[in-house]
Amino acid sequence: MPIVPRIRRTRPPGEVVSARAEPRSRLAELHSDGLTWIHLDAPRLEEATALAQRFDWHALDIEDVLSRRQRPKVDDYPEYLFGVLHFPVYDKTIQRLNAAELDFFLGPDYLVTLPNVELLPVTRLFQRCYEDAALRSQLFSKGSGRLLYEVLDDLFDYCFPILDKIGHKLDSLEDDVFEGRSEDIVRDISNAKQEIISYRKIIKPERSTLRLLERHVERFLPEELELYFDDLVDAAERIWDLLDNYKEVIDGLEDTNESVIAHRQNNVLRILTVVSVILLPLTLISGIFGMNVHFPGFDTPWAFWTISGVMLATALSLVAFFRHKRWL
Repeated sequence: MPIVPRIRRTRPPGEVVSARAEPRSRLAELHSDGLTWIHLDAPRLEEATALAQRFDWHALDIEDVLSRRQRPKVDDYPEYLFGVLHFPVYDKTIQRLNAAELDFFLGPDYLVTLPNVELLPVTRLFQRCYEDAALRSQLFSKGSGRLLYEVLDDLFDYCFPILDKIGHKLDSLEDDVFEGRSEDIVRDISNAKQEIISYRKIIKPERSTLRLLERHVERFLPEELELYFDDLVDAAERIWDLLDNYKEVIDGLEDTNESVIAHRQNNVLRILTVVSVILLPLTLISGIFGMNVHFPGFDTPWAFWTISGVMLATALSLVAFFRHKRWL
């Protein structure tokens, strides 16, 4: 995890330093060209309240920031925009794809990003701006709307490698299906399908929210940059189209795999049925001649071999009949 810069506070002359150490602030803040970017992962109540008092945010927005799961949305206020967006992250604790929430406040001279978990693209962009004064000046000089675009653009770029991994996994599953590993990959197909479903649940409400954001963010963008957010809408649509294709592929793989397993089971049942049918008349013959009654040739040396020959001829005849019918 990159080192997050901290706020430096200067102490006025003559101030007495307290002997008790104050808790270190988790707030990261950058300033350039009259624009402020504040970044804070998983804000606590007192931190969110302090920011709300500083920038005069509505209390309902703070409730949304602190809620465990908020739907994607954009709220337009006269002084600022408040937005909630979701992005996929891999949760190692449950080994599943999960939704990470990014809450942001956009004003004419500030951007505040408050993800509920660490989003590496945002952290890395913040770190780059902190370390590179030229990059910071380049991004901050074009206004808060352009800075928000850079944050979201990095996040959507981060979505495509996840899609590539899912696509590679589907290719591997397809090879496994036709290599005779149908029973072994049932769980893998289920996991891949779950990932695609989770991804679709994240992206589906995002599409309409981005269109709404594109309309409302224009007042924070220079005129020549108004088309930038249309690129984010296109990225979301490309992700959705890929997920649609992946859903069709995984459904087809699941159906094919089930068909292969069913065909294999049918072959086993067919063989068992043929064996049972062949043994049925043999069992009947042995049962008839095994009764304690006298029949022609009873108690003679050739009786056993005659009955055995009849049973063998019956079995061979049935096998030949089944081969003629192509049941074997």
